[in-house]
Amino acid sequence: MPEQNYKNHHRYVPLYHFILFGVLVLTLIGSCVNLYQSWGDHTRLYSASLITVLTACTLILFFFARIFALKAQDRAIRAEENFRHYLLTSKPLDGRLTIFQIIALRFAPDAEFVALAKRAADESMAPDAIKQAIKNWRGDYYRA
Repeated sequence: MPEQNYKNHHRYVPLYHFILFGVLVLTLIGSCVNLYQSWGDHTRLYSASLITVLTACTLILFFFARIFALKAQDRAIRAEENFRHYLLTSKPLDGRLTIFQIIALRFAPDAEFVALAKRAADESMAPDAIKQAIKNWRGDYYRA
């Protein structure tokens, strides 16, 4: 895996983010066309509507599966970074920091972490600005 930095830290799983999503969208479009064509035929209407509803449910499941995994990961990151800050300073993270700021701070090495966390809280820095302020990027290779 190449060294992580600000430009390449986003993680995409092509089979999930592009292929599966594309197949689900095309399936939903096809099922809607099938439902439209079956509208006058009462023998096909039930199965066409069932396929459309199940495809829509699968698409919703696609999004929620990702959201739930990211929420669990965000909670773990918040706990890890709070613990790291405590180990470095004997104090918990500033309560003014948002979860998104804390998530951005995970890329800062220990040498930059405490000062950047204080600056982020004092200046209400945007997560993207926090990531750009990091001089020596600390990669996160185990994220979902």
